[in-house]
This record gives sequence, C-alpha cells and structure tokens, in this order.
Amino acid sequence: MYMIVLTVLLACTWAVQGQGCSRSPCGTNAICRETVAGGPVCSCPPGHSGDPTIYCRRPECLDHTECIGNMACRSGSCVNPCIGSCGQNANCEVRNHVAACSCPAGYTGDPFLYCRRADPEELCHPSPCGPNMKCSVQNGVINCSCLPGFIGSPLGGCRHECESDGECGGQEFCKEFKCVSSCSQCGQGASCIRTTNHRPVCECPKGYIGSAYTDCRPECYSDVDCPSNRPACFYGVCKNTCDGACGVGADCNLRGLTPVCSCPRTMTGDPFINCRPFTAADLCEPNPCGTNAQCIPGHDNTGKERPVCKCFPGYTGNPLSHCTRGECQSDDECSDNRSCLNYQCINPCVGQCGAAATCEAKRHLAVCKCPHGTDGDALVSCRQSRTYPVARYHRK
Repeated sequence: MYMIVLTVLLACTWAVQGQGCSRSPCGTNAICRETVAGGPVCSCPPGHSGDPTIYCRRPECLDHTECIGNMACRSGSCVNPCIGSCGQNANCEVRNHVAACSCPAGYTGDPFLYCRRADPEELCHPSPCGPNMKCSVQNGVINCSCLPGFIGSPLGGCRHECESDGECGGQEFCKEFKCVSSCSQCGQGASCIRTTNHRPVCECPKGYIGSAYTDCRPECYSDVDCPSNRPACFYGVCKNTCDGACGVGADCNLRGLTPVCSCPRTMTGDPFINCRPFTAADLCEPNPCGTNAQCIPGHDNTGKERPVCKCFPGYTGNPLSHCTRGECQSDDECSDNRSCLNYQCINPCVGQCGAAATCEAKRHLAVCKCPHGTDGDALVSCRQSRTYPVARYHRK
C-alpha cells in the first residue's frame, strides 16, 4: 500500500515538474515507467523485491535449476524440499529437486499424511480363505491352511478328519472328529499290548492291580502293604529281598528287610558269588599258623582232618605263634670249628667221641682220637695201652 502511494506521489510530483523518468527517480535495480500523463512509476523487476525507490533485491533463486544439489527453490530461497512435505513417520527422498514421500518398511498409510505400523494380519480381514480354514500371512504372502481337526486342501476345502473309525488307520479310532491312537483307551498306568479292529488290548504291568481299561495302581505304596513272604515294597511291587541277592548254593535269611547271605556248614566260598563243598586245601584258608609258618592239611590222633603247622625251612620256633630264622642253614654259614645243626652253629664234638677219647673240630666235623698211651676205638672207648719188653738185637 505504501509502495502504491509512493509511486502515485512520485508520479504526481514529477508530472507537475514535467521531468518523467529522465532523471532516474527510482532506486537501484528498479524499473521506471512513465504514465500517460508523463509521470514516472517505479517498480522492482520480476523476481526482485524491496523498495523500488531505494533498492530492489534479487532473490537467491528464481527456479530449481539455480539451487545446488537437490535443493528446491521456494519463495526465492533454496531449501530442502523434504521440509514439511511428508506426513508423520514417513520417509522422504529428494528426486530432481522434488520430495518423494513413502512409508518405511513395516508401515502403511498415506505418506503425505501419516504412516502407521503395518499389521500383516490385515490381509486376512476379511479372510480370503474358504470355510474351516485358517488365514495367516508369512513374508507378506497369504497362507491358507486347514483348522486343527480338519483335513483337505485350500482349493477343495477342509472337512473333519474323521466321522467314523473306518476313516482312521488300523491303530487308531475316531474321537471328536479326529483320528487318535487306539491305545489311548487303556487305563492310567496300563500297557497297550496290541490293537484289534480299532480297539486296544490292555494289561496292567506285573505287580500292578486294578482294571487295565480304567486304572492300574501299584501293588504297594510302602512295606506295610506287603505280605510276610514278600515284605519289601520296591517301585510299587512287593518283593522278597533275598531274591537274587546271594550267590549260587548260598543260604539267604532276612534280618528285617536286609538279606544276609552265608554258605551252608558243609560248604565254603563267597556267599555273594558261589558256595562249594570243602576240600582239604580249605583247612589252611585262611592260614591258622603263626608268622613264618606254613599250613599243611593233616589229621589228628582220631584221623579227623585238621591243619598242621610247620616252620618254614631255615626257621625255628613255635609254628602256631611265631617262627624265627635260624642261625644257619648249612655248615658254610658257620666257622670252621662249628657245624650247622637244627639251624644253629654248634661244636661238632659234643657227644660224638667215645669215653676217654679226645675230639678236635676241623672243617665242621668232629675228629676223635685216643690220647697218647691209650688205644681203642675213639668213637667208642679208649683204654690204656699194654707194654711188652722190647727185644734188643745186636749185630755180631
């Protein structure tokens, strides 16, 4: 309004003066035009703005081509074209100075107004699948499948899996329109032996009681539920704890519920492995003799078998308690004037020579001699010698 008034005033003023545009009454970059009456009219050139009487300013741009990159020319300024162009949550991509709006992956809606998170199941509402079918979306693709208990194909439609036993396999029967195992008709805890004409043959496990078609329960829950000949409750079954506890030929006796294994009086061995008849060698097992003594099967005065203890060779002592190694086992272990007797080094002359004889020990032996002036058998007896006159002979 101010510009218009100013322009008119100038026009009137210059018209009175009669000078028009010749004196350049307009500002820098302004355009001056004379009216019919000869008055000047100042205006900014197209694309310029400002006070035409002072200065007309050229804008930053007149079109997109004057903006660098992908900037867009808006109201004379180069700006990002994406600013304020797209809706909430939308992506913006500049293409040839123009904002291209799109919803990001996983979102849907009008990218110029609002993008919301996409729900894949929306493709199933309304469902494009047939009756008795389930609609689902996988990787953006609609998938139609039969509902549980129904069979068929997406093209032919889905129906109940069965309506009678004959529609099921030989090991199954029809229950609530589904083919299920015939053995499921057995009672709790029962075993399914076989099926015949879609019906099971059921049995309670060994040791269980009850009905195989309703409920099989353990024979016992604790020892008090068991009879005296099978007094122990093991995993619901009454058992005699001696069963299989002892070895071959062994006796088993219960001490409470604990099996005690032993071999019969006429037998020996390991009662947990095997019992066998006694042998003579068993008299010495375990060894009843003392240290360093050996056991040999023998007999007593009545002829009854018994163990006989003897010290090992080279040992002496009481074989029932302890045997000690002797001083020697041969003459070589004794000095020259001693001999080895009963594993002891002794004087070999002791008791070896006759009466009145002398004894000298040499090389472990007794050497008996009758003393000078005696004669006889030194091993028996020595006596005084008898002297006779010695005849003297002379040479003639």
